[in-house]
Amino acid sequence: MNDQSLQAANAFLATAASSIQAGDLLDRPPADIGKDAGLPNPLAVARAVRALAARRRLEVQDGKYRLLDPRPLEPGEPESVPRAPRKRKTRKRGSGRGEPAAGGERRATYADLGRSIVERIIELGRDSAEAIASTEHLRREAKDNKAARIEAEGRAAKLFDRVKELEAKLEMAEVNLRTVLAAARGRGATAAPTDNESEALLRVLNTSSEAVAS
Repeated sequence: MNDQSLQAANAFLATAASSIQAGDLLDRPPADIGKDAGLPNPLAVARAVRALAARRRLEVQDGKYRLLDPRPLEPGEPESVPRAPRKRKTRKRGSGRGEPAAGGERRATYADLGRSIVERIIELGRDSAEAIASTEHLRREAKDNKAARIEAEGRAAKLFDRVKELEAKLEMAEVNLRTVLAAARGRGATAAPTDNESEALLRVLNTSSEAVAS
């Protein structure tokens, strides 16, 4: 987080905490708090809220934000729950199917595939929540600024479509997880899936990862 983002997040936090106490829900929409804090646009508000939520200053509950800690963010303070890095495994040429790769790398098991799907579900859920928050900010901004209403509503519609797309991917990931769990019950979590099963599931995961990244 750079200095500008840190100052914006702390300004939002100070403004929100000026009228409520730790443990209380925000008494007004984030867009209004952002205006009072001097944030220039809804995107800056969304970034500030995201930074505060990632560092356990705010918490999302039933579509609303709760103040957890009024202490300002410190420079270099890490996220409480950092995002897991996306890893792509490359298959070396010349290695036969079902054999471990050079260096003793073991084959993926149902437990490994299950963990990969859970991580994808968490990532899709975060992206969906951020898109919903941005949509709400843009819709409130459209009401306050009539001159930019048409443009803001168009952007909000695109974000709403993005939410629908992410929800569809989330449902697909959940179906994949149930499939892996059902197969693992019969064979054991440490058993290696068949080549066809492994390739099909990994292809779905890689496709979901590339779609989210785009």
